[in-house]
Amino acid sequence: MPVLLVLKGLVSFFLIIMNTLICFVPVMVLALFKCILPFASIRAVLNVVLDNIATFWIGINNINQRYLGRSVIDVSGARDFELNDWYMITANHQSWVDILILQRLFNRRIPFIKFFLKRELIWVPFIGLAWWALEFPFMKRYSSALLKKKPELKGKDIDVTKKACDKFQYFPVSIMNFLEGTRFTIEKHDQQSSQYKHLLMPKAGGLSFALNAMDGKLHQLIDVTIVYPEGIPSFFDYLCGKVPNVKVHIRVMPIDDSLLGNYQGDAEYRAYFQQWVNNLWQEKDQQFACLLHAETKNIEQ
Repeated sequence: MPVLLVLKGLVSFFLIIMNTLICFVPVMVLALFKCILPFASIRAVLNVVLDNIATFWIGINNINQRYLGRSVIDVSGARDFELNDWYMITANHQSWVDILILQRLFNRRIPFIKFFLKRELIWVPFIGLAWWALEFPFMKRYSSALLKKKPELKGKDIDVTKKACDKFQYFPVSIMNFLEGTRFTIEKHDQQSSQYKHLLMPKAGGLSFALNAMDGKLHQLIDVTIVYPEGIPSFFDYLCGKVPNVKVHIRVMPIDDSLLGNYQGDAEYRAYFQQWVNNLWQEKDQQFACLLHAETKNIEQ
């Protein structure tokens, strides 16, 4: 790789680190206030401030990417979003760059994006406290083996996660879910014998769990297809400016009551939901192929 590109990548990475450190300090201070002040009204105000800090952090990173990475994002599909709505976001997953692309596309256009996290991650030093302060929903999942030993736990994981999501009925939120569960590689694709040419097999159970944990509060699904025409990049490739073009298609669809149900206990609902997800992924696979061969329109985001 040319020395100039390496230097550009190092400068970009340094700026991300500095931005993170600057924003991390007030997040930690406000997180401590949330811990010691149990008043709902005060916490609501702190939540707004914390989300604004995180939004500012993403905004600075986006400026960094535009002027140093200089990737053009060619976007087609839906463009109109609301800051006061509730969204579930799903996308194909190929690289850590996907998260940066999603942040560039949706920052200040939809509510701050949050991820479902395993409950154990709350104990990660400092970072766990930051996730808690930013109201990332922590979920409790029981393994199939444990449920066989203790059938009385069946359904308890949903109840625990629903309780963690109760707060989202009071303010809009966006929840991110990568249905493939891991980043795409040819090896993983072959191991799965995936029926899709460009995608791994989607995990319908994870999406159903997330939708039901939110108990009908999510109103719309934003489905994002991301394509890197020159090949899947590394995080550092992107920072160095080696990703000249990214193609993205966005579509929005309503989340109706038919998508909610007991995934573990209702075989009819489970079959319906799996078919719905498979149809979604089949359409995404076709959209991927179209984007891969489409002419670039150079629509900068």
